[in-house]
Amino acid sequence: MLRVAVLVSGGGTNLQAIIDAVKDGTITNTELVAVISNNANAYALTRAKENGIEALCISPKDYADRADFHKALLEKINELKVDLIVLAGYLVKIPEEMVHQYSHRIINIHPSLIPSFCGVGYYGLHVHEAVLEKGVKVTGATVHYVDEGMDTGEIIAQKPVMVEEGDTPEILQKRVMEQAEWKLLPAAINMIANQK
Repeated sequence: MLRVAVLVSGGGTNLQAIIDAVKDGTITNTELVAVISNNANAYALTRAKENGIEALCISPKDYADRADFHKALLEKINELKVDLIVLAGYLVKIPEEMVHQYSHRIINIHPSLIPSFCGVGYYGLHVHEAVLEKGVKVTGATVHYVDEGMDTGEIIAQKPVMVEEGDTPEILQKRVMEQAEWKLLPAAINMIANQK
């Protein structure tokens, strides 16, 4: 049984896709042991509680400095004895020590086809704004392993999504979530859980 912790900062729509996929058997051999957010008001924590998953807030604001925050986050992850850490809209840089300790056991979902529109500053709506500004015709989502860089880890899976005439960043974001992110992330977790 793959023990998974999901790290989120906001509403948790990707988290919901994972929860639903575990419930309906799209993801097998997996237990969601905790949802951790850096934001006490993240709706993702409510989603976790409503589904009987431990919901935790570990925020940099609650610690003297980044080093103390990183230590607390890593200690909690170790205490949970997780096999896989899933970053699902987590807007905090993962401590390097955690990246090393959990090498090839941390995955992230990114709302573009890496290596396009990734790295510092490219998250959420910013990605979709940039895609539309450049006149790109195909975008999508990428699930990748997390390494020391920003969106530079080994790619696990990608799914393209067409950009359509009249798209706004919000419309494109919704389409990328529905057609790519909410399918790709559960599929990647299932693949890892079943060593496919």
